[in-house]
Amino acid sequence: MSPKTLTLVAAMSSILVVLAGCATPTVVHERDGSTVVTPDRPTFNKKTGVYEYEDKSGRVIRINKDDIQSIEDVK
Repeated sequence: MSPKTLTLVAAMSSILVVLAGCATPTVVHERDGSTVVTPDRPTFNKKTGVYEYEDKSGRVIRINKDDIQSIEDVK
């Protein structure tokens, strides 16, 4: 590889590491007493009234806003 290509690859790798580090682990407390730790802060869909997040295996999990007591970022 040329030095220019190596520099470009190194720069792109650095950007990906920084972006991956932006995740905000969150604890979701549900009204039934259960607690869920999410790898990133759930997003709220206003149309459906549902919080959505992706679990560790990549599945999209949806929780009705009425079923959530609180959402806290892990420090």
